[in-house]
Amino acid sequence: MEDVPALDGLYAPAMRPRNLPLILALGLSLAACATRNGDMEASTPGDPLEPLNREVLDVNIALDDAVFRPVAVGYRAVVPEFARTGIRNALANIQEPRILANNILQGRFLDAGHTTLRFVFNSTIGLGGLFDVATDWGIARRSGDFGQTLHRWGVVDGGPYLMLPIAGPSNPRDLVGRVSDGFLNPINWLMPIEADVSRFVVDSVDTREQNIESIDALRSGSLDFYARLRSVWEQRRNAELNAIGDTGHRLDVLEDPGATQ
Repeated sequence: MEDVPALDGLYAPAMRPRNLPLILALGLSLAACATRNGDMEASTPGDPLEPLNREVLDVNIALDDAVFRPVAVGYRAVVPEFARTGIRNALANIQEPRILANNILQGRFLDAGHTTLRFVFNSTIGLGGLFDVATDWGIARRSGDFGQTLHRWGVVDGGPYLMLPIAGPSNPRDLVGRVSDGFLNPINWLMPIEADVSRFVVDSVDTREQNIESIDALRSGSLDFYARLRSVWEQRRNAELNAIGDTGHRLDVLEDPGATQ
């Protein structure tokens, strides 16, 4: 077995309402294309856009090789581990209001209380979230995104699998959810756009840095990287959709579709 982190939003982990309507429109148009072209050749149910998705993944891989991975490696080499941890904690703390809003929308009021405590403790005693004192005190981070909320509200079928440019694996329901999360987090609207863009860049680089070994292992150890990535994302996302309470950042991946080919 291997541990693999969440892979959606690999280079754009936190969608912003200011700069992503184009990505939303692209994702929905791809879904519409899948509906209109149901006879498109695809080897896997639920992935009618597989030929196009594979082409998008090829572009993402080329960008990763040329830009994202080298930047992430440089970031790891230059920034000490304790500083990266502090930055990661602060970025995660900024997302707590979004998690809180989704906890409430899902009727998970106990989780909402935990999330509120986390945000208060980490923002004050944890010096703006640089130190995750809440986890040290046994208050683990809760899950909560609007794609999950839509699932709880009855949108069980997320639609066809989508490989988005740069943003990575998704589906129409979760794409709408990720964009909506930008509106649910009031911190996104309180920050000046320059600070918002800077946070987005740092968040993206930090996310890629966390995934260096995992992505390398997936690419080198898979007979079919596309099928493997899709399987990892689907397993991870299914776990998140059914999660109540705290969630980790990793998932035991049990199945390699390429191994049977």
